Amino acid sequence: MNRQNVWTIVIGAILTLAVFAAAFVMLSTVNEPAGAPQAADPTASTTGASQSEVADRPDCPSTGAGGVALDCLGGANSAAPAEGITVVNVWAWWCGPCRDELPYFDEFADANPEYTVVGVHADANPGNGADMLDELGIRLASYQDLDNTFAGTLGLPGVIPITVVFDGAEQVAMFPKTFGSAQELDDAVAEAVEGT
Repeated sequence: MNRQNVWTIVIGAILTLAVFAAAFVMLSTVNEPAGAPQAADPTASTTGASQSEVADRPDCPSTGAGGVALDCLGGANSAAPAEGITVVNVWAWWCGPCRDELPYFDEFADANPEYTVVGVHADANPGNGADMLDELGIRLASYQDLDNTFAGTLGLPGVIPITVVFDGAEQVAMFPKTFGSAQELDDAVAEAVEGT
């Protein structure tokens, strides 16, 4: 092999290593959100706001949702225990259809004080969930489900939004769909309750 071929191979190897090093650096930082904690802090959370950074929200019934114990999103589990019919809306802050239908749950709750109406925020970032509710002016109390405990315990399908109706701790209906109005929600819940 002549000298020119050796230098071509050496330069090619150096350039290849440089490209791999640059790619590694870019890939390790491309998904890191702006202002994210640096890796030097092993206690820092990269999944969002901690529970202490969540905006204050209404308190949740002390009995949990459908018999599943969860922490209250931005509130305490100190409201009166849920009795009778409970309507639970499972939602997440990043879900567009959830954002669209949540105001109907506030409207439905106002029109039906005989029911307990609550949400379950199914995401690991409680701060974003509370912020979205505040942004939309939603008064609905919501539980925080960091690890899919609610859906997993009840064997619910892995879709959101989903609405579940309980009579006490007994599940009487499940609606894996987005409601288009408070009246549509009211009709569905009334039909489920009549069937109990």
